[in-house]
Amino acid sequence: MNASAIELRHVTHALGNAGVAFSFSRETGSVTAVLGPSGAGKSTLLNLIAGFLAPDQGQVFVNGRDVTALPPAGRGVSMVFQDNNLFAHLDIRTNIALGLDPALRLGRAENAVIEAAMERVGLAGFGRRKPGTLSGGERQRVALARAFARRKPLLLLDEPFDGLGPGLAAEMLSLMLEIRAEVGATVLMVTHEPAEARAAADRVLFVDRGRIAADAPLAGFFERSDIPALRHYLGSGAPD
Repeated sequence: MNASAIELRHVTHALGNAGVAFSFSRETGSVTAVLGPSGAGKSTLLNLIAGFLAPDQGQVFVNGRDVTALPPAGRGVSMVFQDNNLFAHLDIRTNIALGLDPALRLGRAENAVIEAAMERVGLAGFGRRKPGTLSGGERQRVALARAFARRKPLLLLDEPFDGLGPGLAAEMLSLMLEIRAEVGATVLMVTHEPAEARAAADRVLFVDRGRIAADAPLAGFFERSDIPALRHYLGSGAPD
């Protein structure tokens, strides 16, 4: 039996007077939309997987390997944030290169990977430009290029398209799915847009008050009437 791409076993983490508790697993190559109200614990979930937060209890596994005690760099995970997480004083090429080696020890092969990644996301020739000279969509392309260059088996997306207009967000989502297919990555994508979940995901995690209130296939999920928190989150009726 193949190991799950990601598995959380009884993971807990205290947050102020409350906390989160998560247990779930995902098959390799799956795309999961993570939805829920603001403050429900969605970003905390991704940060626990990525290693930016440490569990108080429980274990995190990536491709069958216990990574609970490992730093982010040792987990086989790439993460794309809403704010791009780019260094403003460094050019685009260097921002991508940091994803390959924080010490920037780059050989011919690594340099070729960087050039290919920029070309893949439509930024060929942008290498010497600074993030501040780019549009929001272009900055997200840089973040996707960095993830593409790293080719990690698990890709975590924390509302990376939230600050973009609907048309550009759809374009970036499509590009992300193409890159995911080429890399063969498993994806967990935090979003507040049911339309993004419908377009990209095969399963949905609905998080409410620090717990997984529902974990189910996408088909028919938004029409379910047996999850009060989901109905409250969506408002009256199913999303368009």
